[in-house]
Amino acid sequence: MPLAVHLLGLAIFAQGTSEFMLSGLLPNIATDLGVSLPDAGLLISAFAIGMVVGAPVLAVATLRVPRRTALIAFQLVFAAGHVVGALAPGYGVLFATRVVSAVAYAGFWSVAAATAVSLVPQKSRGRAMSVVAMGLTLATVVGVPAGTVLSQHAGWRTAFWAVAALTLLSALSLRTALPAIAGGAELPNLRRELTGLARPRLWLSYLITTLTFGAGVVTFSYLAPLLTEVTGLPAGWVPAVLALYGIGGLIGITVGGRHADSAPLRTLSVGAALLTLASAALACTAADLPVTLVLVPVLGFTAYLVNPVVQSRVFRLAPDAPTLVPAVNTSAFNVGITLTPMLGGLTIDAGLGLPSVAWVGAATGLLGLAATAWAATLERRNRPTPPPLTTTPRTPVGAATHTEP
Repeated sequence: MPLAVHLLGLAIFAQGTSEFMLSGLLPNIATDLGVSLPDAGLLISAFAIGMVVGAPVLAVATLRVPRRTALIAFQLVFAAGHVVGALAPGYGVLFATRVVSAVAYAGFWSVAAATAVSLVPQKSRGRAMSVVAMGLTLATVVGVPAGTVLSQHAGWRTAFWAVAALTLLSALSLRTALPAIAGGAELPNLRRELTGLARPRLWLSYLITTLTFGAGVVTFSYLAPLLTEVTGLPAGWVPAVLALYGIGGLIGITVGGRHADSAPLRTLSVGAALLTLASAALACTAADLPVTLVLVPVLGFTAYLVNPVVQSRVFRLAPDAPTLVPAVNTSAFNVGITLTPMLGGLTIDAGLGLPSVAWVGAATGLLGLAATAWAATLERRNRPTPPPLTTTPRTPVGAATHTEP
């Protein structure tokens, strides 16, 4: 795998830490800014909304900009947003910086995906996307727990400063290692890209992306308060348990990357089914500490098992739209990230308790499994029918052979 692909994964690690670290910072942010926990949880949805809008818009806006230039520009904006966020005097300013940072991150994700698959042979696209997406998984293993520790000992703003510094270091590494123009010699064509998007099976794949990733992220978004208020885990142990989720995710994305190219729909089906079962189990047993400690890494494994598949499959469904296809898929990811934490917050506000967010995850995972079954049915119907076998009649041994005169 080219070094540039690994460096793209490092960049996703830096920015992905910010995307998910709020799951461990929510209690401190809510207390510091004087807002409720569900309102603080909307910062996660604000980030996702920025990514939903930003990915396709910036993909089109930078279609003819050299990919390295676009990637570094997005990182600089992202870092600046976190500097302002670290200095934010109140909730409104922090909310705005989350949106701006998310727009830049969305642009980075879509261009990074197109860049990664352009640097490897077609048969290795799933593996390349698993390497890039592994940066996000490592963010949950290392970045999110580290951000939680920083928040507990030096305040949540310190975590924002750390993300800004790490993003700038990543930009410098890409400036050094990434080719000035990553991709083929053919310039992107907006009309061809838009035509490539007009495929119903592609939009079904986007729906699967939304449902499967939304099912995985909703429980993780409220995992820190769930662990402390329901499971009874001391706050000092929260980073370690968040790391368990990330370790499960790291294993899941590795397994998913190995099967993304050879058995995509089977991997999706298994992942969605296990995610549904694990979410439902956690909803029923959240007050049991030993069981919860087992289920947390299982949730991470199932949430990220499907990631390389939904990332790489869209390129196979629309190979003539290599820039807009991953951009809209990034939006699909973040539709899930936007809607499910909002639904989780509504269930909490309705008095159903923190375990109810896991029920939201189970219901969304079940919908994802149904959508995957639909995609598998369509794929079987669209599979070319092999021509009928033709056989030559065999002449019995000893029979006379007649020829036309």
